[in-house]
Amino acid sequence: MSTLAYQQAEVAALGRLFKLLAEPNRLRILLSLGVDCRPVAAIVAATGLSQTNCSFHLRLLREAGVVRAEPRPPFVFYCLHDPTLLAIVEELRQWLGGCGDAGNGPSRSGKA
Repeated sequence: MSTLAYQQAEVAALGRLFKLLAEPNRLRILLSLGVDCRPVAAIVAATGLSQTNCSFHLRLLREAGVVRAEPRPPFVFYCLHDPTLLAIVEELRQWLGGCGDAGNGPSRSGKA
């Protein structure tokens, strides 16, 4: 595989991940999980989402490999596949906090 093709594939994969995480409810789910595994009912309670909506987002996160499901009868617990993602989200949150007024992100020129 050429370097260009590899870069394009990597960029496409990152784009899919960012698109998945761009949905605020999915970020809320990730942050509510933290480093612990939780059943859907606990995630619903932490996020305020309906169970149907929460299950929908968990399915997408699971299919993308961001979370994994662990059957623990009578419940299914969800866990982050890799807790490093929380550190990345925290780094982005801190970066965003330093970019412009009220955390509105960088200006179009790319300057804070």
